[in-house]
Amino acid sequence: MKHSTPVAQIARIKPLYAKRLKKLNIKEVADLLFHFPARYEDFSEIIPIEQVRAGNKVTVEGKVIELKQSRTWKKKMALTEAVVKDETSVIKAIWFNQPYLARVMQEGARVVLSGKAALRGNELYLSSPTHEIKTISQNETIHTGRLVPVYPETAGVSSRWFRYIISNLLTATDKFEDPLPKELRDEKKFSEINEALAQIHFPKSKEEAKRAKYRFAFEELLTIQLAALLAKKKLRNSAAPSIQTNVKLTKQFVSSLPYELTESQRKIAWRILKDMEEQHAMNRLLEGDVGSGKTVVAAIAALNAVDAGYQVAFMAPTEILAEQHYKNFTELFSHLNSHRPYLLNRCIELYTHSKKPPKNKRVDIAIGTHALIQKRVQFENLGLIVIDEQHRFGVAQRAELQAKSNKLKAGHVPHFLSMTATPIPRTLALTAYGDLDISVLREMPLGRRQIKTRIVPSDERKAVYEFIKKELTAGRQAFVIFPLIEESKVLDAKAAVTEFENLSKGIFKNYRLALLHGRMKSGKKEEIMKNFMEGNLQMLVSTSVVEVGIDVPNATVMIIENADRFGLAQLYQFRGRVGRGPHQSYCFLLTDSDSSSVRRRLRALEAAKNGFELAEYDLRLRGPGEIYGNEQSGFGDLATQALTDARLIEEVHEAAEKLLENNPNLNGLSALTSRVHKKQQKLHFE
Repeated sequence: MKHSTPVAQIARIKPLYAKRLKKLNIKEVADLLFHFPARYEDFSEIIPIEQVRAGNKVTVEGKVIELKQSRTWKKKMALTEAVVKDETSVIKAIWFNQPYLARVMQEGARVVLSGKAALRGNELYLSSPTHEIKTISQNETIHTGRLVPVYPETAGVSSRWFRYIISNLLTATDKFEDPLPKELRDEKKFSEINEALAQIHFPKSKEEAKRAKYRFAFEELLTIQLAALLAKKKLRNSAAPSIQTNVKLTKQFVSSLPYELTESQRKIAWRILKDMEEQHAMNRLLEGDVGSGKTVVAAIAALNAVDAGYQVAFMAPTEILAEQHYKNFTELFSHLNSHRPYLLNRCIELYTHSKKPPKNKRVDIAIGTHALIQKRVQFENLGLIVIDEQHRFGVAQRAELQAKSNKLKAGHVPHFLSMTATPIPRTLALTAYGDLDISVLREMPLGRRQIKTRIVPSDERKAVYEFIKKELTAGRQAFVIFPLIEESKVLDAKAAVTEFENLSKGIFKNYRLALLHGRMKSGKKEEIMKNFMEGNLQMLVSTSVVEVGIDVPNATVMIIENADRFGLAQLYQFRGRVGRGPHQSYCFLLTDSDSSSVRRRLRALEAAKNGFELAEYDLRLRGPGEIYGNEQSGFGDLATQALTDARLIEEVHEAAEKLLENNPNLNGLSALTSRVHKKQQKLHFE
C-alpha cells in the first residue's frame, strides 16, 4: 500500500471513520503511521490468577471456561460475564453494555485480560478489562500483555481501533526511505525508520519506546532547523540595497534625544546598520521587553535608510499603535526637519484630510496598518521594512509589501526588521525563528522602575481601590481588567459591563471612567483609547483588548480581576501597560483560586524580573503545545514537546549545521529534502 493512499481507501476503514480521522489531521496512510502514541499502559507483566489482589491493575492469561450474558435488574444494561482459568486459579471478568463480546469470545478460547481487580462480596473479579484473544496464527498481543500504546483520540475513534489498524498497516505499507543519513543514524545509534516505526507503536520495552520517540523528535527538529538554516542561506543570497551608515547624522540624532541610550540599544543599533550596509537582505528580529526602547533603535535604522535615498515602510498591527508610532517618530525626528512620516488609515479610501499624503511629494517614512499593502499604495524605492509584532501579519502580506518598490533593481528586496515584545525562549529561537538573526534588548532605559506586583485575595479589593483613588488624585491613571464582557451563568468570574456600572456609580463616581471591550465598534474603541492616552480619562475598565502595545506613560496602576483566568504571557502583557513613565507603578492580581498550579503561575509573575525569565518558566510550566500550538504552527507533536529539552535542541542544531557544512544542497538525500521543503511551507520560512 502506498503512503499517499487516502484513508478512505483502506479496506477496513469505513467512510464515517475517514471523516472522524480528519479531525486529527489524518488523511493518508502515512498520517496514520506517524500518529504516535501519547503514552503507554504497562500491561507487560502477566501474573498467575492466584496473585491477583483487589485494587490492583493486573494482566492475566487463561482459558474461558464459562461465558454468559444477562441484563442488570434495575437499568436493564447488557451484562457479559466470563470465567477465566489458569494453572493456579479462576477469576471472573465482567463487562457492561458490550454484548458483542459474547460473539467474539467463546468458551475454550485463550484470552489475555488487563484491568483493575475489585471485590463483590467475597468474590474477586476484573471490572471491564481490556481483552485479547490468542490464536495459533495470532499469538502476539497488541491490546494487552505488553506495553500498550494509548493514542490521541477523537469522538468515535478509540486507541483500540488505532492499534488494530496501525498494526496491520505496519506490514502492509510500502517501506519508507529514511530521511536521516546513515552516518547520522550510526553516530546517534538510531534505528532505521521502518524499524523505529514498529518500535514506537509496539515497543518491547520502555527503553525501546524512549529511544524511538527520541529518534523521531530528533528527525522532526532536524527538518525544522534545516528549513530555517536553508531559508537564512537563501536570503543571504538575495540582493538588497547597500545602505551606507551616515555616522555624523546618527550621532547628531542620538545626542538630540532627551535620554541616554542603553549599551544594549547602542550595540544592536550598530549591528542593524552594519547589516544594512551588506549587499544581501537583512532579516533580523529585534526582541525586547515591554518598554526596552525598540522604537528608537528602529528609528536609527529608518533615519539612515532615508538619508541614503530609500523609503521606509513601518507597519503596526492596529490603528492605535500606528498612530502611537507616528507620534513617536514625529517627536524623535522633530529636530531633523527634512523627514516627516505620514500616517495611512486602515482603508485608503477613508483618509482624513490631515492624514492624507501630500500630492506629488515623496514620502520618506510611511507608517500604517495593513493599508500599506493596498494596491493603490506604491513605493518608489523601498529600502527598509519594519514590522511591529511580526506574528500578527501573514507571510503573503509581508511578501506583498516587499514587492511594492518600483525602482529597486530586479531581484533586489528591501531589508527587513521585525520587532516583538513577546519573549522567545532559546529553544524556540533555534527552531521556529531559526531563519532570523535575533537581537535582544536586555537592558531597560535608565530611570525605569520595576513594577511592584502583588497577588491579592478579592476580600482585599476595597483596600486596592482606595489605593487607586490616591493614585488618580495624584494625577495618575489606572486600568482595571476583567475576563468577561458580561455576566455568565457558566463561569464564576467578574464581568466588565456590570463592574463598570458598579465602579462608575460607586467608589469612583467622582472620577472619569470609560468602558472598553471587544464587541464595541472599532471607531468607538479607538476614540476611548485615544481619550485615555491623552489623559481625558482617569480609569479604563476593560477586557483583554488592551493586551497589545498601548503606551500610556501616566498610567501607574493595573488591576487584573480573576487573574487566574488568564495565561502567564497574557498577564505579562497586561502588566506591561503600566510602568512606562517615570513614576512607580503597581500591578494587583486579584484571585480567590486555591489551585496550586494557578498560585505557581501568579507567583512566577510576581517574582519575574523580566519577560525572558518568565517565558522560560511558562515553557516549563505549561508545555510548548499549549503555548505555541502543535500541527497548526507547523510543529509535529514530538517536536512541540521537545521544545522544553534544551539539550536535544542544541544537539540537533549542531547536527544541522554540520550536515549543511558537509553537504550544502543535501545532495543524495531526497527523502530529507522533501521533508524540509514541506516544513518550509508549513512554517512559512521565507
